[in-house]
Amino acid sequence: MPSRELPYPLFDADNHLYEPQEALTKHLPKEYSGAVEYVQVRGRTKIAIRGQISEYIPNPTFEVVARPGAMEEYFRVGNPEGKNRREIFGEPMKSIPAFREPAPRLELMDEQGIQQSLMFPTLASLIEERMRDDPELTHVVIHALNQWLHETWSFDYKSRIFTTPVITLPIVEKAIDELNWCVERGARAVLIRPAPVPGFRGPRSFALPEFDPFWKRVVETGVLVAMHSSDSGYARYASDWEGQQREMLPFKPNAFRTLGSWRPVEDAVGSLVCHGALTRFPELKIAVIENGSSWVEPLLGNLADVYKKMPHEFGEDPVEAVKRNINVSPFWEEDMAELGDLIGIERVLFGSDYPHPEGLADPVTYVDELTRLSEADKAKVMGGNLAKLIGA
Repeated sequence: MPSRELPYPLFDADNHLYEPQEALTKHLPKEYSGAVEYVQVRGRTKIAIRGQISEYIPNPTFEVVARPGAMEEYFRVGNPEGKNRREIFGEPMKSIPAFREPAPRLELMDEQGIQQSLMFPTLASLIEERMRDDPELTHVVIHALNQWLHETWSFDYKSRIFTTPVITLPIVEKAIDELNWCVERGARAVLIRPAPVPGFRGPRSFALPEFDPFWKRVVETGVLVAMHSSDSGYARYASDWEGQQREMLPFKPNAFRTLGSWRPVEDAVGSLVCHGALTRFPELKIAVIENGSSWVEPLLGNLADVYKKMPHEFGEDPVEAVKRNINVSPFWEEDMAELGDLIGIERVLFGSDYPHPEGLADPVTYVDELTRLSEADKAKVMGGNLAKLIGA
């Protein structure tokens, strides 16, 4: 039974599955079989992308994982004792079927009192950055992952679990083909990395007119575009400041890199506005997931200031464009009422990040942080808003 019964349905915007080794390899064409490998390093299994071992996810098999909500105290009160990561995470646990398969996950959701969820892969976020110089390969590997996601989880499991396939954008025509493939198989939401798009022409914004055929198709299909926290490639910029080159390591503490944690999504949303995609496609539905909301107020303030000085650079008021198109799932420890004042309470989404250690062990307790909201607004945040977005 859930920790409490709520008088409205809960739709969790941020749930995760843990991929087995076959997720990235089972459907890879033979000619690409060496692109993703699992190798042994001093007795531990690591993932290697094109022969380069990655530490992005320390345990990429997910056979043993951190306990859900292990970091709740860390995010609630900070770390005054200066505990190291192992002390903060505590004892790990063996992965359970509910983290791997939809049927047991649905049983767990029933126990948690969660009616519906968006289900994101976990390991997928490392792919695009490590293949950024090979657009063809990126599309092949992403499609192989989507094949596994559909085969194992489906994209619409009993109208309750909506698994999000990944869409990579380097080759626009291939991105459209992938989108069509996913939508034909029931996808209600797709996952796009908040980052410049690599490709044959080099990195550039996905909000430039060359990507309009893709966004046009997104609007036609009605799918929700989720921009989840990922490896957006910004470790390169931090490395310039630190004088050393290394990949993004989300579980290794680094004060300087933490300062800019949400810069990728701020830039992504800023690009959607400044490069005109939101104006050209006012019906586009964007949900920013697991990026918090601390970036929202500064971005809106900067957009208002630039618009005041350069109105001719915009097709409309950029702040209003954000309020119309952008939905945000804030961290549970942030002020949801304040965010609602900024973008409208209809744009605020509940997301627990379950079963990740940064999230909530008991997702329904998210409602405890909504003390300044009316019951009607709580119902919107905890599920009503997202249900409307994806038509569920």
